[in-house]
This record gives sequence, structure tokens and C-alpha cells, in this order.
Amino acid sequence: MTPTESIVLRAQAVFTPNYRQAPVVLVRGLGSRVWDAEGREYLDCIAGIATCALGHCHPALVETLERQARELWHVSNLFYNPRAVELCEELVRGSLFARRVFLCNSGAESNEAMLKLARKYHADLGHPERHEIVACTNSFHGRTMFALAATGQPKYHHGFEPLVPGVRHIPYGDVPALEAALTDRTAAFIVEPIQGEAGVFPAPAGYLQAARELTRRRGALLCFDEVQVGMGRTGKLWGHEWDGVTPDLMSAAKALANGYPMGAMLATEEVGSHLTPGSHASTFGGNALGAAVALRALQLIREALPNALRVGARITERLDALRAGGRVVEVRGRGLLLGVALQGIEAGAVVSLARERGLLCNAIGEAVIRLAPALTLTEAEADEAVEKLGAAIAAAPAR
Repeated sequence: MTPTESIVLRAQAVFTPNYRQAPVVLVRGLGSRVWDAEGREYLDCIAGIATCALGHCHPALVETLERQARELWHVSNLFYNPRAVELCEELVRGSLFARRVFLCNSGAESNEAMLKLARKYHADLGHPERHEIVACTNSFHGRTMFALAATGQPKYHHGFEPLVPGVRHIPYGDVPALEAALTDRTAAFIVEPIQGEAGVFPAPAGYLQAARELTRRRGALLCFDEVQVGMGRTGKLWGHEWDGVTPDLMSAAKALANGYPMGAMLATEEVGSHLTPGSHASTFGGNALGAAVALRALQLIREALPNALRVGARITERLDALRAGGRVVEVRGRGLLLGVALQGIEAGAVVSLARERGLLCNAIGEAVIRLAPALTLTEAEADEAVEKLGAAIAAAPAR
């Protein structure tokens, strides 16, 4: 029995069966490369699903983590710790709207906090009837109950009903539908600047501006879910920066600490001040280890933005050239969050064939391949990724 087979069998004996995991055991990573238990090398172009934005085991982050681990790991939020303060200061400095930050551990938690605060804000102002949340079809906001209710994909709801009430879904990018959905009972509109889990669909031009105008006019809050598209993924620190608009609330996570569990909810002063003592909490939110790593990662991600734009343009151009083969119909996304739409072949088969060739990516549904590599991906690695993905697409059996 190989090391991989042994570990897979052991995992299957004790894990809950909620993941569809490839028969690969990854044991080491460096930069955009990972190695499995058999010693095989892969170019990692999914990077923890947009999480390891600076690649694996970045030396500066390893040094930061080691230094902080010798100083202080975690204290409860009954006390202050300097790293959490420094991280929140840096997040505020890097935002055009936020003055208050709540730290947690994941994207679902940051969205849960954001949605709760949207309701509390209106209740505090004497309008508890403004409790409805408007979200988009095909959206993904997380697996906790409120975030799940906001997620506009019924396949994730099955077996967990009844969901949190008061959430309605409208088509993504449809301004008239949004205008009609916003009423005197609406607390907030939550939207992703790019719908990642739906197949990497950027918001149509002008949609986020219209959302800002309409929510302001109707007295509702505008909430941006930047869990996947934030932290430099699109070539700017935050995805909404491309549209020149600012929200009232924003969630962040994934790449925030480059793979160390960390989430954040950013808020304006007006709205954030309503998360009052006892109203919400996170036991491990803002722990010193995670905050230290996130602070350093935030600094390094800013430095990596020009590379993300340059390499993102290069890989997009080369992926677009694959359309000549007839099996790629569209390449969409921005920066280094890209969706490759296929026809006539199964995305899952392409992922498996790519893995055999030493490339890691993932399938969204049956017809889209998602690429979300490190922002530090080199041009040579981008070319390698396209070459291997192109070979996998060409080798995939017709369906």
C-alpha cells in the first residue's frame, strides 16, 4: 500500500463524508508548487481556493508566525492584544469607507456578522421591521445558517430547511429587479463583485454603482462579499475598487492571512458602532498568531498587485487562445480569478487530466474550470499552467 492509499483509507474511516476529495495527499508546499506523499510535484493554480495569495510557506510569513508563536498565541477578547489592533488599523487604512473592524476566523463568519449587524443597525434606529435581506441567485456566502440563507443556490439548502427567514433572491446584474426588491422592509443588499462559486461572473458594468445609488435612496445598507475577490485577487486590494463605489459593510477572509484562518468584517463608523458590547463575538477572532500573519500578508499582497495584474493579463490572453480548439467558449474574470467555460467535455474530467499532468485547478459545476493561483505566480508558471490545462482540455473525452 502506498503512503497515499494508507492516508486516504485512514481519512475515510474518520472524516465525515462531506467533501469530494481527490485521491491526492499533499504534504509540502513552496511558492506555487506543492508535492504529494509520493513525491510528485504540482503547479498549484487553485491555491486553497484563492486563499494562499502569496503562495505556500512564504518565507516572510513563516518568520512572522515563528516570531509571534514565541511571544503570544491567543488571549480572549476580554483583553487587547497589539497585533489585532495593528491589523485593524491597516485594514482601515487600506479602505476608502471602513472605520470599524470585527475580526473572526472565516468568510462565513464575516458574512454572518455582516448580516446580523445589518438587521441590528435598523433595529437600533427604531425600525425592526427593516429586517429583510436581498441577495442574488447563484451567489455563495457561506455555510452558517444566515449566510446559507443568503446563498442563492438551492442545492446547498437541501436538508437544512427551514432557513433563516426574511431573505429574497433576485437575478445577479439585473438593476430593475434590484430596484423592485428594495422596500421599506429591506435591511441590506448583499452582493459579490464577482460571483466566484457560480462560475466566475463579474458584475456587469454599472451594476455596483446602481446598487450603491438604489440602496442609499431606499435607506438600505450595501454589503459587499469580498471573501473570494478581495485581498488583491483581481489586481486591486478590493474587487469593488474597479467600480469606484464603496459599501457600508464588507466581508473579507480567505487570503487575509494567506491560509491561516482569519476573517474580518469592515464597516463604516455609522454602522460599525452598532455592534455593541455583547451583541456579537468570536472566541478566536483577532488571535495574536493570525493577526500577526494577516498584517504581514496584507503588506506583501499590496506589493504583489502589479504582478497579479501583469500575469493575470498574460494568462488570460493565453487561455483565450485555447478557444481556437472549439472546446473553450469563454474566459472570464479579472486579475488572477479566472473561469474557463467549456463545451462538449466535462470539467471534472479536465481537472483530473490536468492533475495527471501536474496542474491543480478545480471544477465549478460541469462546464467551468476555475483558476485562482498565487498573486506571485510568474509569467513562466502562467505559461506552464496554460500549456498543461490546454493539453488536458484536448485530451478530455467528448460527452
